[in-house]
Amino acid sequence: MDIFGILYEDDDQEIVEFLNYQRRTYTLRMRVDHMTLWDDHDFRIRFRISKVVVLQVLEHINNQISSSTDRNHAVTSINKLLLTLRFYATGNFLITSGDFLGVSKTTASLIVRDVSIAIAKLRPRFIKMPTTEREISKLQRSFYQIARFPRTIGAIDCTHVKIQNPGGPNAEYFRNRKGYFSINVQTIACPNLKIMDVVARWPGSCHDQTIFKKSQIYYNLINDKWGNSLIVADSGYANSLHVVTPFLNPQNDIEELYNESIIRTRNPVERSYGVLKRRFPVLSLGLRLKLETTQAVIVACCVLHNIACDNNDIDPPILDIILPENENINIEEQQPNGENARQQLIQEYFSHL
Repeated sequence: MDIFGILYEDDDQEIVEFLNYQRRTYTLRMRVDHMTLWDDHDFRIRFRISKVVVLQVLEHINNQISSSTDRNHAVTSINKLLLTLRFYATGNFLITSGDFLGVSKTTASLIVRDVSIAIAKLRPRFIKMPTTEREISKLQRSFYQIARFPRTIGAIDCTHVKIQNPGGPNAEYFRNRKGYFSINVQTIACPNLKIMDVVARWPGSCHDQTIFKKSQIYYNLINDKWGNSLIVADSGYANSLHVVTPFLNPQNDIEELYNESIIRTRNPVERSYGVLKRRFPVLSLGLRLKLETTQAVIVACCVLHNIACDNNDIDPPILDIILPENENINIEEQQPNGENARQQLIQEYFSHL
């Protein structure tokens, strides 16, 4: 048989399959009312936050995620939110989260995208740096009470959130030093573990200092928006007039005292990562979504974390799985940028303690 005969046979087969195609029967799956089915304890185990927090979040985003009609058994707003939270809580495939609420994988994907974007849009309300002198002073006192480190308004660091290969010509930019694809997420935390700023748009190969210097926080610091206030960081950042880091090799008792104080003072940002990733394991286990949706999920988790903290829901339920530890990939001491606050603190404060 010649090549043309083979091609014609393939075309005929496609036409026959098209003509014989039968659409799958429309099925309705049972949708459980999880708000009434579970008590508060079991609800927190399954969705990682309390019912009070869920209802508060729903109040803020209901208009953005509600269906325009009830036709065809449209998914309710509360079920959309619970499906998204279940996805955050398990890190499973979308089809698993869909089965939990009785919807298809496609519907689950759309719901996770829409709800994540709606929650992420709450960022200006729930994730913010201090704006008034009173808020700045209160924050400085809170940090001072940890280890007597002065003038501090925030602890900064970065954490890697594992993602699937985003594809395209720039995919390798997302491969970090450990060899897997990730987004390098910068956050600033306060003593009560709330997140005051989040940057979730940089690929895993970017250094922490690069992300910081391209952020709005850096611009505000060098323009003295918070006066002489300080941000404490690890040695992956450069010392400056507003950012201070530990000594990698302290030479005397004063520098060792300084190191002990700053390490304890910046501990909240490390603890916030632990709480955030235990509450929403999807951030540890990895996200298999489009890049834009992944970024929305990260910010949404930070918003939910802060709302939970506002409701004294700080410690998430214990998991029955072991999550990967938070990795500080980019630790390499940066050289001070000329005059810096670390030297000033050593000379004017720690030498007199």
